[in-house]
Amino acid sequence: MTTAIPSVPLGSHGPTVGAQGLGCMLMMNDANGFDADEARATLETAFESGVTLFDTADMYGAGGNEEFLAPFFAAHRDEVVIASKFGIVYDGSPGRPFRGDRAYVRQSIEASLRRLNVDVIDLYYMHRLDPETPIEEIVGAMAELVTEGKVRHLGLSEVTAPELRAAAAVHPITAVQSEWSLITRDVETQVVPAAAELGTAFVPYAPLGRGFLAGLFTDAAELGESDHRLGHSRLTGDNALANAKVRDLLAKVAADRGVTWGQVALAWVHQRAEAHGLSVVPIPGTRKRSRLTENLGAVGLELTRSELDSLDPIAERMAGTRYPGSGGGTSVTRE
Repeated sequence: MTTAIPSVPLGSHGPTVGAQGLGCMLMMNDANGFDADEARATLETAFESGVTLFDTADMYGAGGNEEFLAPFFAAHRDEVVIASKFGIVYDGSPGRPFRGDRAYVRQSIEASLRRLNVDVIDLYYMHRLDPETPIEEIVGAMAELVTEGKVRHLGLSEVTAPELRAAAAVHPITAVQSEWSLITRDVETQVVPAAAELGTAFVPYAPLGRGFLAGLFTDAAELGESDHRLGHSRLTGDNALANAKVRDLLAKVAADRGVTWGQVALAWVHQRAEAHGLSVVPIPGTRKRSRLTENLGAVGLELTRSELDSLDPIAERMAGTRYPGSGGGTSVTRE
């Protein structure tokens, strides 16, 4: 008998969801080593375990991810919260990589609704800000979708605190999604406090540092020439070797508690809710039942103050940046 994880409110404006969500980015037929049957079984196991927030985007597999998830959503439509995103132009053509103009917002929602085979998307994110369109206009166009019943709640991904406040002045923002983990903590300076102030939930993606904190690899070069993590300087070469030593702080806590590295890393993310006074629902991604079960084991794992203090230095000791060309280690450099 599966024990279901507890539920939490998704901020002041959103629905109640399982305390941990599922990032579904790799559940598509063009992913390396993709096993469709195992992915479907993982989705069902997640649902049976109390996971209700499932995260996708129109750019994942150029829409293929949404199409793959559609039958699962159809089987559980009234019991799951579907989150999808728009804003990254991923058609292989050169030119403007981000769009948020009203015409594109409307084009994107119609395409996602069709691929997902639903009438409404529960949580619709602006995936990245279009620098040519004011965020007030983007959110205004998104708000029209709420009025029309095509979207229930609005979210933003990788925004600054001023951008979040400007957006919230147009329409309530249910959730902000950004990278947040033991090795990526820049959001704590301004974005997290702004979200707490506005009653906006935080949905951390890559809470396991893209697998680095789960011990899945030491150098991304181990993962194959096509792996997207090769572009992250802190996960390859001399930086990766240096960072693996920093990771020893995590390994010690895990060994002392008799749990996995990933469970400690995820428990730390879950405890950010109390530390910062806001809803925090991480969405670790996996397409394997074994990994899902491990990740869910972090829900309810309480780290002591001493353990938290011992983990605190990890982020500041990491060498390299989280995205290519991101300088200070973040893609949100506008703040």
